[in-house]
Amino acid sequence: MKTIHIVAIFILVACIQLFVPAKMIYDKEAIIEDGTVYKFKTRPIDPNDPFRGKYITLDYDINAIKTDDTLWQRKDEAYLYIRKDADGFATPVTVSREKQDLDEDYILTEVIWYNSNEREVNLQLPFNRYYMEETKAYDAEVAHRKAQRDSLPDNTYALVYIKNGSAVLSDILIDEVSIKDHVEMQQDKKGEKP
Repeated sequence: MKTIHIVAIFILVACIQLFVPAKMIYDKEAIIEDGTVYKFKTRPIDPNDPFRGKYITLDYDINAIKTDDTLWQRKDEAYLYIRKDADGFATPVTVSREKQDLDEDYILTEVIWYNSNEREVNLQLPFNRYYMEETKAYDAEVAHRKAQRDSLPDNTYALVYIKNGSAVLSDILIDEVSIKDHVEMQQDKKGEKP
């Protein structure tokens, strides 16, 4: 009898362990399937600490937004409402402490700090890490930094799907080419040299 209970508990725990990651994957795929895609202009990656493990740390032009609310505190929850500009890039509409009845997409974010001199709230967007193969991460950092120094406007950006406050970072593009493909092309060129 005791063995039956142990086996039943084991099966239940195994099912839960399979269900949780499957649900997370399903939720992300649902956002990509039904969400609205936005382009987010990226800023140069911090050259002192661009990687922690196998991902690229990203910063965005839209991280700071002007506001009349002077009571923002670090770690406050914030709703950042956005819309697309003529080129499909995300532009801020407003930021608020509570969900508003607006006909705009929004991202649930967290306040990093409030700049009282500029009257801006600085936000931590929930998609500031882009995971890559470890062998390609350094080359991706170099390619992104080089593209940021290029004189072409908007040549590096992130594709982000947004639905009901949740966001999924789908890709980073450099000159309209996926960063993964860009790095592979650069690595292939290095391999061809004698």
